[in-house]
Amino acid sequence: MEDIENIKLEYLRIEDYEELKEAMIESYVTMPDLYWKKHHIKKLIDIFPEGQVVIKINDQIAGCALSIIVDYDKLDNHHTYKDITGNDTFNTHRPDGDVIYGIDVFIRPKFRGLRLGRRLYDYRKELCERSNLRGLAFGGRIPNYHKYSDTLTPKQYLEKVKSKEINDPVLNFQISNDFHPTRVLKNYLQGDTSSGDYAILLEWDNIYYEKENKKASSVKTVVRLGLIQWQMRPYKDMDELMQQAEFFVDAVSGYRSDFAVFPEFFNAPLMAENNNLSTPDAVRELAKHTQEIVSRFAQLAISYNINIITGSMPEMVDDKLYNVGYLCRRDGSLERYEKLHVTPDEAKVWGMVGGNKLQTFDTDCGKIGVLICYDSEFPELSRLLADEGMDILFVPFLTDTQNGYSRVRHCAQARAIENECYVAIAGSVGNLPKVENMDIQFAQSAVLTPCDFAFPLNGIKAEATTNTEMILIADVDIDLLRNLNEYGSVKNLKDRRKDLFTLTKSFK
Repeated sequence: MEDIENIKLEYLRIEDYEELKEAMIESYVTMPDLYWKKHHIKKLIDIFPEGQVVIKINDQIAGCALSIIVDYDKLDNHHTYKDITGNDTFNTHRPDGDVIYGIDVFIRPKFRGLRLGRRLYDYRKELCERSNLRGLAFGGRIPNYHKYSDTLTPKQYLEKVKSKEINDPVLNFQISNDFHPTRVLKNYLQGDTSSGDYAILLEWDNIYYEKENKKASSVKTVVRLGLIQWQMRPYKDMDELMQQAEFFVDAVSGYRSDFAVFPEFFNAPLMAENNNLSTPDAVRELAKHTQEIVSRFAQLAISYNINIITGSMPEMVDDKLYNVGYLCRRDGSLERYEKLHVTPDEAKVWGMVGGNKLQTFDTDCGKIGVLICYDSEFPELSRLLADEGMDILFVPFLTDTQNGYSRVRHCAQARAIENECYVAIAGSVGNLPKVENMDIQFAQSAVLTPCDFAFPLNGIKAEATTNTEMILIADVDIDLLRNLNEYGSVKNLKDRRKDLFTLTKSFK
């Protein structure tokens, strides 16, 4: 082949027709009479110019892709090529449809081996994303099927191609370009004897598709997190504690954060006023402040237009002591979460019991989950949340030693990788000399990510200075998670062997 001076992808023009006809005849040697006529090409260009493109090498047509838009849910599951094209009239094209249907793609023989087909498919995918369409679909030929038709059904043939027992260059190429087979189409293209008139319906899903929302609000895709690394210090009363909390909410909202995240037991300084009581009694007195604190946080969430993860606080329910927190949304609504695994110290010293509530929460920034400290060390919990669609996991924590912190930190990073989500951990620093069982706190708050090309090499988006009171602001892109889930180097969620194991809740 001659030296390549330039490769261009262009919209198809009617002036290209004669050269296009020649290219079609060369490309379909087994079906030389099935090329598109000039009036067909003109119609396609008129109704959907963006869907008709050619690749030119040294100004010669090397390949072409032709497409229409269809209302996919109204298609017959067992449609034929004539059904799709409206018997070559293209009256099936719907400008307000939701799926691009490929009706032709070919590369001239002398230009094959240059991966030009991939460029055409990539163009269609980009067009689909730009146009906010659900995806792509087409009936893929299986030109090697005639060699096996005496012994294999099309379904069996497809399975053997997928398992690499049979080589079908066309089908292999389409599968390698992220198209997934959905069904066998019988009598799809009359005259395609190599395929036995069969085709495989192949689909590609646009993970960025957003169904039209008639409401004024929409879910954000780039989310700003504001983590508060809280300094434990004496406060004379509730007002002084909440004044400091409002200071931090004000600070992170000033950076237009979508979330303010407080640590576990950030309100522990209020226990000092009951230092004359036994430790179990003191923490129960602290629990009496919880509802007022939640009420004040709910007002702050509205006033500062920010979602607040309140960390955690003790709470009495039916004479049992729980470790709980609240999601205070900026629209005024509240959600409650519980620590399911209390530490041996919490159980022994305070008489605290584990909760039984685990769920994701819908927010204007997507689905989130919250696990309090020790819960992050149990991978089943975050996996259940991931199965519900969680994008961001928040972990308020309280650790007194570097050992304890390292357990939370390393487990949180594992949760980000295995669940393909972001994990934000927020802890307290300093000490409370007048509060029993609180000692010294060790923390380095951080925002952690999966480890793949679109993310930081070490899986750390941002981290605070160790043992220093401060705020940490970081942006996370939810679309990167969608892309990772579909096209990551590894696919932790998709590759699970559900034929060997399953994970289910045993509670509601």
